Amino acid sequence: MSFRIIDVIEWEDQGPNDIMQRVPEVGQGDIRYGSQLIVRPSQVAIFIKEGKALDIFTEGRYTLDPKNLPILTGILKLATNNKTPFPAEVYFVTTKDFIDMKWGTPGEITVPDSVLGMVQLKAFGTYSMSIKDPRSFVNQIIGVQGAYSTNDVAGYLRGVLLSEIAGVFGAAMKTKSLLDLAELQPKLGTDIQAKAADDFDTVGINLKKVYVSGVEPSEAVKQAIAQRGALGALGVNYMQYQAGQAMREAASNPSGGTASIGAGLGAGMGIGQVLAQAMGSGMAQPMPTAPTAAAQPAGTAPTTKAQIRDALTKLDIRLANGEISEAIYTKLSGNLEKALESAAE
Repeated sequence: MSFRIIDVIEWEDQGPNDIMQRVPEVGQGDIRYGSQLIVRPSQVAIFIKEGKALDIFTEGRYTLDPKNLPILTGILKLATNNKTPFPAEVYFVTTKDFIDMKWGTPGEITVPDSVLGMVQLKAFGTYSMSIKDPRSFVNQIIGVQGAYSTNDVAGYLRGVLLSEIAGVFGAAMKTKSLLDLAELQPKLGTDIQAKAADDFDTVGINLKKVYVSGVEPSEAVKQAIAQRGALGALGVNYMQYQAGQAMREAASNPSGGTASIGAGLGAGMGIGQVLAQAMGSGMAQPMPTAPTAAAQPAGTAPTTKAQIRDALTKLDIRLANGEISEAIYTKLSGNLEKALESAAE
């Protein structure tokens, strides 16, 4: 293996988004006592041996000798008899603030929504950070994570943030909705920062701020949001509309039987009732919401086919209005369907 003698060690072409630079960039280099080390403002130079941070230099110009490389010299002394050149790596790390680091979900994530149910979305944004403990940063990033370049470091940090995103979105949207997105975004950023700050601190980084720049719902969710907006203009509840749509689909299924037809009829009447209330509140008498049937004393079970059909229709309406759960509806409608088969006209 060939070695390159390094007489001047510096990071002179640092770009605006560069976090770290290895010298030499690839392969192995030999350093001799008397070499010059130049550390520019907002840089720290760290000598590395076998992935471990050793001697550290802040801003300045140094002539390297055993006096200012005490840790490295102590390690090399037995192996080299204090001779040079000696093999070592130098990592330059910047301590400046980074204010426009990008993050984004690699695909759609599924989270609950208090209004729309389960929704799929993508999210993206930026974060700001700075390296506050260069030794810890190098030990963790190089020695533990195996990151050797700015791209490696940025990729690792994005992964740390993304590991918290789904949990933060899920917790926030149990009581919120994508419909409240403008209000939601600042809090989401604050919550992500709070969750990820300890992970960043472990690798010597101060996570200063996280911003959620945008949330992009899936196409299906976009349609649901647009639909809800249209219904809201008419005063129709979105969840009620969903229940009605599901029951209409059941009614259009030829294999659904009598129960499906009754369900569809009930859903239609439930929605019709809400629309009538929204648009005709000035009417003196509301339209009937179900076919009339013979009067039935309170507390008695329906016995004739007409009474049972009337009960089924009212049950459909209660489900569409959100007054009963799907499980209760299924149980009660099943009992009524059985009674209908043997009931007298």
